[in-house]
Amino acid sequence: MKGDIRHTAFRAVEHVLRTRREFLQATVAAGAIACAKTHAAPLSPPTRAEALAILDTHVHLWDLSKFKLPWIEKGSGLDRTFLLPDYQKAAEGLNIVRGIYMEVDVAPDERKAEARYVLDLCKGKNAFLAGAVIGGDVASDGFADYLLPFKDDPHLKGVRQITPDFLTPSFIRGVRLLGARDLRFDLHPGGHRLDDAAKLIDACPDTHFILDHCGNADAQEKDRALWQRGIETIAKRNNVVAKISGVVATAAEKWSADELAPIINHVLDTFGPNRVMFAGDWPVCTRRATLGHWVNALKQIVQGRSRDEQRKLFHDNAAKAYGLITP
Repeated sequence: MKGDIRHTAFRAVEHVLRTRREFLQATVAAGAIACAKTHAAPLSPPTRAEALAILDTHVHLWDLSKFKLPWIEKGSGLDRTFLLPDYQKAAEGLNIVRGIYMEVDVAPDERKAEARYVLDLCKGKNAFLAGAVIGGDVASDGFADYLLPFKDDPHLKGVRQITPDFLTPSFIRGVRLLGARDLRFDLHPGGHRLDDAAKLIDACPDTHFILDHCGNADAQEKDRALWQRGIETIAKRNNVVAKISGVVATAAEKWSADELAPIINHVLDTFGPNRVMFAGDWPVCTRRATLGHWVNALKQIVQGRSRDEQRKLFHDNAAKAYGLITP
């Protein structure tokens, strides 16, 4: 009898503590959404997926006292320095546990300095950045020599170059070299060039590709048939994974998660649960949303998917695709 009483009392206390803990978690999460300064429409309350660990595969950082970024419009919101502490402040409360640096299209003569700068940020036992995708002139005759100083650095995960000329023989040669070096190529096809991107992938079967920003879908474009077919074409290539990102930066000034959902769901459904990964695209995403609002919008869109699929999307697929060791 005494044992039964003790057991009943223990279960009652346990219930009270659990109820209090769940109430506090819900209150903090709701407060984070209410405080987000964005132009987006209000979101539904976050689900239990709020606790998922996140690996952000697209962290942009730049120090304008060190590097020139010719693409930044003078006087715009991006025309200032963005450092790691700024990112970490933007990510507070989101459970982003690690990040992958993504090159920022510095002036061509500064690419090697950018690579050294960010690879140094990846060093250290407790470094937040787990790896880096650096910039490079993939089609140049000196591309192999450019990569040589970094060949033994485990934090170098890949290369990206935004260019309209990615089907030239010299560019294909450079992307094949990345495959031979066990490095990935982040593919950023502008406009409606997904069919050309598929040709590049076919020409480099031993290279692993990361398709950036939902294949550069435009959230405000009404006719998406061409983009949809392009995504379906690329998804047939098994050496490609897709980043769920970028779309919020193209949204209207006042947007909602429901408006982004058709693009995101098409990529998720076409590539499948094992070949998609979250990307923040901060600070570029701040053209339309804070990092927190983008994360919560995506969580709202995928809340009907299984817990396992969400875990893969937000962390596990990225750890695998970029060759990281999961904690």
